[in-house]
Amino acid sequence: MKRIVVKIGSNVLTRADGALDITRMSALVDQVAELRAKGLEIILVSSGAVASGRSELKLEKKLDPVSARQLFSAVGQAKLINRYYELFREHHILCGQALTTKENFGSRSHYLNQKRCLEAMLENGVIPVVNENDTVSVTELMFTDNDELSGLVAAMMGADALVILSNVDGIYNGNPAEPGVGVVPEIRKGMENPSDYVHAATSSFGRGGMLTKCNIARKVAGEGILAIVANGKRENILLQLLEEGSRTPCTRFIPSPKPASNVKKWIAHSEGFAKGEIHLNQGAVQALGQPRAVSVLLVGVTRIVGDFEKDDIVRIINHEGKQMGVGCTAYSSRDAARMAGQKDKKPLVHYDFLYIDES
Repeated sequence: MKRIVVKIGSNVLTRADGALDITRMSALVDQVAELRAKGLEIILVSSGAVASGRSELKLEKKLDPVSARQLFSAVGQAKLINRYYELFREHHILCGQALTTKENFGSRSHYLNQKRCLEAMLENGVIPVVNENDTVSVTELMFTDNDELSGLVAAMMGADALVILSNVDGIYNGNPAEPGVGVVPEIRKGMENPSDYVHAATSSFGRGGMLTKCNIARKVAGEGILAIVANGKRENILLQLLEEGSRTPCTRFIPSPKPASNVKKWIAHSEGFAKGEIHLNQGAVQALGQPRAVSVLLVGVTRIVGDFEKDDIVRIINHEGKQMGVGCTAYSSRDAARMAGQKDKKPLVHYDFLYIDES
């Protein structure tokens, strides 16, 4: 491995009262410094800003949820990055803050601009500390949580692995409180979908839960990136996870042997920006299931939903009404609807700009 994205959840970085757990932060920074000394490039996606700001402020009047989040983040983000800066400086390492919003992943140009920024930081020995810019994000434009953001960053930066640190040991095959339930050590393509039995509750201080972690991990594994869900409160967890033959409790999502291209990775994570839907007949669905490269052809289209333009992101819907992928359309919704069912036309979604979820 050369490049790893490490997502640190709010429940790892905060104490029960919501204040920053400086001891835990210091331990994780020590591990990152040791991995960096071994030649690894590390990108941190760190939660904790909102929780940190909340512990500092005593509001005199009640705010609406978005305003409160913006306020807590404005105070907490400064506190969080300052702490990281001081801890990394003890190892003679510089870190830099990279704040982003979901909108920045919606266009290819903004996406590549972010990538160039993080690449420049890594090339100059600076560890990026990435977080959502909650001071300007509003509800409908927010990431589901930082698990989603970490998956986007891992795909964007061509990471070899994504490590998602929470306060549990991994994905359990049922309710952890029940007897006989344990951590699923490994999840591969074709196995039973673990989201069927994952508890959907969110964490105490963050927005995410184990269900979103599971879904993001499956997605990045399908793109050829190893994904690991583990307990960030365990001692030396990062060092142990990357040891050969490690038996540290965790859930590893085994990557697909066929890594997706950079463009396909971007498209795979662009579902939230989809402007419409393309519905296919059974024959088209079967063709897309073949191992060879297949585009979405107009002849297999049964219905066009939504109002989209050429080069917009659209969802691909099978004949049973279930989403099977996303793609970048070569036609507007008006032209696609007019030519639906016709043969010998340019593909509606070319294979190079199509991502089919095979997990």
